[in-house]
Amino acid sequence: MRQLLLFAGALFLGIPLLAQHHELLTKKEVFTHADTLRGSVTPQRAWWDLTYYDLRVTIHIQDSSLSGSNLIQYRVLRSYPVMQIDLMEPLILDSVVQDHRKLSFRRDGNAFFVTLQSAQRPGSIRSLRAFYHGKPIVARRPPWDGGILWVKDQQGNPWVEVTCQGMGASVWFPNKDQQYDEPDSANIRITCPDSLVDVSNGRLRSRVENGDGTATFDWFVSCPINNYDITMNVGKYVHFGDVYEGLDGPLTLDYWVMPYNLDKAKTEFEQVKSMLKCYEYWFGPYPFYRDGYKLVESHHLGMEHQTCVAYGNHYQNGYLGRDLSHTGWGLKWDFIIIHESAHEWWGNSITSKDLADMWVHESFANYAESLYTECQYGKKAGEEYVIGTRRNIVNDRPIVGKFNVNNEGSGDMYYKGGNMLNTIRAVIHNDSLWRRILTGANRKFWHQTITGRQLEAYFSLMARMDLSKIFRQYLETTQVPQLQYRILGNRVSYRWANVVPGFSMPVQVALSDSTYSYIHPSETWKSSSFRPSTPGAFRVDDNYYIQLKKEGD
Repeated sequence: MRQLLLFAGALFLGIPLLAQHHELLTKKEVFTHADTLRGSVTPQRAWWDLTYYDLRVTIHIQDSSLSGSNLIQYRVLRSYPVMQIDLMEPLILDSVVQDHRKLSFRRDGNAFFVTLQSAQRPGSIRSLRAFYHGKPIVARRPPWDGGILWVKDQQGNPWVEVTCQGMGASVWFPNKDQQYDEPDSANIRITCPDSLVDVSNGRLRSRVENGDGTATFDWFVSCPINNYDITMNVGKYVHFGDVYEGLDGPLTLDYWVMPYNLDKAKTEFEQVKSMLKCYEYWFGPYPFYRDGYKLVESHHLGMEHQTCVAYGNHYQNGYLGRDLSHTGWGLKWDFIIIHESAHEWWGNSITSKDLADMWVHESFANYAESLYTECQYGKKAGEEYVIGTRRNIVNDRPIVGKFNVNNEGSGDMYYKGGNMLNTIRAVIHNDSLWRRILTGANRKFWHQTITGRQLEAYFSLMARMDLSKIFRQYLETTQVPQLQYRILGNRVSYRWANVVPGFSMPVQVALSDSTYSYIHPSETWKSSSFRPSTPGAFRVDDNYYIQLKKEGD
């Protein structure tokens, strides 16, 4: 979500900000030792499988600091004497305890290497607890940068939030900060002033008054959860709820908002049910029935925290009242509800192992916007929406980033990625099959971390056609496929140019009157008979994100 919001903000604030953003992205091509420690599966990470967190954090609003601990439970895959735990400066790791003994550790930037004393027997389940404190990085421009947000609401009450996608959850608590491994469940216990409420992921199990002016909120997540989704929202929240009768039965809907926005929220959040109906149709059951669905008002624009979606779109349709598709369709629904909730399927249930494959999250969430438009207003409207977003594509660099260094690819993972998926749907040309592929992917990769290549292979298998060159073209190059053609009499010749070797995507074109037919261009010239209603006309179905070039133009 983070890059999309920055890009969209640049669109509406002007070219200078967009140029600065691209310059920042381009400069990050020299990677450091710290990048490798953050983004790779180091030997000190590879030997253990994360199973559970018990996170306990106290919020100290008076000095904008945190203190607490995290119990890290894990399964031993093979014996190894050192464990990597991540915690970002300026936070301080006070101690690490296992079997009632303090362990020694050394710090290497934001990574701590803990020397274990007890035997680590393969197959055994072990745990240790890491204690810490300090003033975390402050989020200066959330959700586009990471850290803790310390603000006040409109009535002057404290409001504390987390945004850390990309940057990493170690900005606020010690953990295994790499996307390939997730805890199978988690306890999140947040202690804050007893006049405030904490809203975190999963189900609220208890609220305990501590007798010292604080209260502890105990939330439990029963499903696997990626680190950056774990969150806290501390403020003067009020609650209302509802129930959605979904594919897997009753799904609780919980809404936490500022009291002065309660009436607006009750109206705006009615869109949640139509969103769930649409996404369950296209993607399959909501992935976290046990933990429920929540929307939580945020001071920042929004983030896809699992079962605790942050919402800051000011109770209006569009993206802060604007249409990112430039078609009018994007003003008919609330962007943050529709986009961020799509991440429950794409990003939260199915998570990319490496940040470089973030398109697995963002391309599908972007494409989900057009599917929602289709569900509400018909297929043509959905097509117009996704085609309209092409104006936002910049083709500055590949969508897939650099692996093992915590590097995201281009922000084109949103608009270009969504148009890639719409193009593949046109190639398959069978909406029943397309739906089976999308729902099947969510069954096959349910609650898993995967690589982009795994998802690509699944799509090819289900479609019964090799889609690998299409994925390579749109994900790993900045080249837009160019369909070149020439017309001689009643024959039209065509070929692909500006493509990866072996690219041979079939495409629907109008060869006679207004009827579309498939042609199968390759990189060498081919020809077909041509009987246009308008002399010289040669049209391509607009659902294909390609360039059309007549030879000689």
